[in-house]
Amino acid sequence: MDSKTLTLQELKVNAHSASSKKALIGIDGFVDKIVHPVDQRSGPGDQFTAIATIAEFGARISSAAGKSANIELAQILEKLGGNGPIMASAQCAHGVQVRYLGALGKSTIHPVFTEFAQQTNAVSIADPGITHAAEFSDGKIMLGSMSSLEEIDYQHIVNIMGADELSNSFAEADLIAMVNWTMIPYLSDVFNDFLERLLPTMPENKERIFFFDLADPEKRSKEDLLEVLNIFGKFEAFGKVILGLNLREAEQVDALLGFEPIENTPDNLQVLAARIREALKLDTLVVHPTHDAACATPEGTAYVKGPFCEKPKITTGAGDHFNSGFVTGRLIGLSPVAALTLAAATSGFYVRTAVSPSLDELAEFIANW
Repeated sequence: MDSKTLTLQELKVNAHSASSKKALIGIDGFVDKIVHPVDQRSGPGDQFTAIATIAEFGARISSAAGKSANIELAQILEKLGGNGPIMASAQCAHGVQVRYLGALGKSTIHPVFTEFAQQTNAVSIADPGITHAAEFSDGKIMLGSMSSLEEIDYQHIVNIMGADELSNSFAEADLIAMVNWTMIPYLSDVFNDFLERLLPTMPENKERIFFFDLADPEKRSKEDLLEVLNIFGKFEAFGKVILGLNLREAEQVDALLGFEPIENTPDNLQVLAARIREALKLDTLVVHPTHDAACATPEGTAYVKGPFCEKPKITTGAGDHFNSGFVTGRLIGLSPVAALTLAAATSGFYVRTAVSPSLDELAEFIANW
């Protein structure tokens, strides 16, 4: 049976259970300004030709070395951003009950998060960062300002949320997702405090899912990255850990663990997922390039080819939607290959429409894929 047919069958049986699942998601928050770097402008507003590729953008910058350049960033959209809010929004669309903990505004909630904060009964612990997301046909460049996230640590969270409310939110959650490790300087310390001070006080729930996402850790030291990778494995004592990686992140982690590089093929993508999972002693490892995806679980490996979109309406947040689809799939009891298919469909729907899909919309999308 092909993966799409299997996924549709499993969704028909299990989709109804999404509304009974509870998720606690955090811990970042960004205001995303989606921009297109301008190549040639012929008039005001949208009368311009965008720089098409990252390579062309890089060449434009390189040509200014020793001189100077003025590159216009035409703003296409301002929206809520950050790995956490985007993933949480996608989870809400799937029908999951979401509570959000993150950086949405210190004294008041930033306007881009107003509806989201109400929908997720959010607790805001800092001002959001600002991202200028320059989108190209072959990827995107994220330029971020995030000094406000430096105040996030365990005691700061407790001071704002309260120890009892934090504990109750953790205890009630079927999913605890903490993402964007790279951008939050003290998040490894927060994870250790969760492990030492919070989780041991909670009732045992071996079916609880912990989801983690690194978010392009290239700027962090190898020592910091290795430390947090080892921390992830400690959460297995309190549930099942899923680590989601894009291809670049997976290759970086793979090299850090001492493995030799391998060519990117469908079979090797599964090898990559399996050997990282085994080395880190995690329940599940997911790798999602732009065209396909693979995962490794205690049941083995799975692979799906995704619905690639040559001219996406939006790409910022595609990975977060993939993560949401995979986690929702596992929450409601889908098999690994069906969860991968749901993840690829969630991302595929989003990049075509700039809308987070419901499970019903995903079933229709998969049927017509």
